[in-house]
Amino acid sequence: MQQGARGNHVALRRFQSAMADDTDKLTRFFSGGADDRGRTFDEILGWDDARLEMAHDCIQWIFPLPQRSGANPDAPVLDRENIAAIRNSPEMQQRLRAAFERMLAFYGFALDGNAVAAGPKFAAASRNWLHAGNHNHLRLTRMLRSLRVLGLEREAAALWEALRSLYDRESAAGRRTITAETFGFWQQAASSSLTTRTSR
Repeated sequence: MQQGARGNHVALRRFQSAMADDTDKLTRFFSGGADDRGRTFDEILGWDDARLEMAHDCIQWIFPLPQRSGANPDAPVLDRENIAAIRNSPEMQQRLRAAFERMLAFYGFALDGNAVAAGPKFAAASRNWLHAGNHNHLRLTRMLRSLRVLGLEREAAALWEALRSLYDRESAAGRRTITAETFGFWQQAASSSLTTRTSR
């Protein structure tokens, strides 16, 4: 009995230590430090589209969530402390906004005032991701929720509106490029409650 309790206590301390480490990792990264592979936030945003497409372990750093990623379980997650730090830091908010704009360009979107619309390179860019089951659809889900959690609700709403309009257009044209399941994930990420439990 005592041995089991001791084991549980050790496991809890390890979990708490890992979460504290996650807090430090994300705040350092959003402040200009490096991720676990030595890459900075600004460096990743400077990559060309081909490299962004091929890198599957950086989206979890630039658009973190409170939930651990199945695709990259070693990436840090959000907790109350780093959410507050990122929301309250103009420097970190600026980096998050820059990530939003960089990924819009990656997908072929552009800002039109406060709205997100198809940009001049949309036809070419969308050939890379606008087909059913593409992994970028999951990235967009992550972006929508992360932007909202971290304080860029207006940007998330603009992206959601662009994706909703795109889904409607593709569906009306009979093109099954976005599944109903994917659209449902986008809608949930854009509108569900943000009271998700976070650690600590």
